[in-house]
Amino acid sequence: MANQAWQITSAGTITLKDLTTLIDKPGPKQVLIRIHAVAFNYRDVLVADHSPNYPIQAKPDLIPCSDGAGIIEEAGHESIWTKGDRVIFHPNSWLSGADPRNFKLNEVSGGGDLDGTLRRWVVWDDARLIKAPAGLSMEEAATIFTAGVTAYAGLFHGPMKLEPGMTVLTQGTGGVSCYGIQKIAAAAGATVVATSSSDEKLQIAEKLGAKHLINYVKTPDWSAEVLKATNGVGVDLVLDVVGAGSIEQTVKATRFGGYITILGLLTDDPTKKVDVVQDLLYGFKTMRGQLGAGNKEMGMELSAFMEQHQLHPPIAELFEFEEAEMALKASRKLVAPGKIVVRVG
Repeated sequence: MANQAWQITSAGTITLKDLTTLIDKPGPKQVLIRIHAVAFNYRDVLVADHSPNYPIQAKPDLIPCSDGAGIIEEAGHESIWTKGDRVIFHPNSWLSGADPRNFKLNEVSGGGDLDGTLRRWVVWDDARLIKAPAGLSMEEAATIFTAGVTAYAGLFHGPMKLEPGMTVLTQGTGGVSCYGIQKIAAAAGATVVATSSSDEKLQIAEKLGAKHLINYVKTPDWSAEVLKATNGVGVDLVLDVVGAGSIEQTVKATRFGGYITILGLLTDDPTKKVDVVQDLLYGFKTMRGQLGAGNKEMGMELSAFMEQHQLHPPIAELFEFEEAEMALKASRKLVAPGKIVVRVG
């Protein structure tokens, strides 16, 4: 049985290849999966572009992408899964425990030396799979791990855990932020303050559960609007996906003793020098970087929660497998709210 996969090139593009090796049979505690959908993340753009802003360079002909969902076609000896099970991929080797040192960037699929999910078939270890939520399509399920667990870990597994009545700031309407808004509104009864570049995108944020909406293009000093929305106090928690381009405003928008989780570098100049030390020090505020999504246990928790509440993550654009290069280009632009997904077939 033949296989097809997209592979990155030295020119920062991807190309579709017929793989010369036949599909492997699953070994002990492994399964053969027919992949049905793959979700793109900004990390996939950095990897494909051989960006200096991503610390591990990809091997030649790497199969990109870390997120995906599929159906098990064959289970190996002693596998915990059975044929027909719907699963999502856990892309890293951090399976359990709270110590982030168990997360190793060079062990995340779709980067470095580890091939990812942008292919039709794959043999995968039992331990790195999660049951897909019933009621979600394969395309929706494919978006869960990187975007969903990143937001989930930032809200519920940091030093300050989200509780009912708290206020949370999200930025934009990309995958992480959309998950954050949905999870906050549905799970904890928190108040969401959402920022975005357009009123149209803010309407999506409102539908997902955001209460206060701020267009940062119309209001560059948007931290002042956040303070107005919170009666001059500031928000309890921030999911910052922009980094250096917004961090000064983010710190000002955070309450005394508040907590900021840095989740991304979606800015034109990620190395921009900023001065936030005094605001952090005198405001008793905490800022922490969160590299990667989280462990498998967090993914299982989120998957179960989404099934229970039937949360459907928004999909910005859906492409066919043969159009994956267009999906990569769309991921660079990040125009529409939600996730970029490729339907494998």
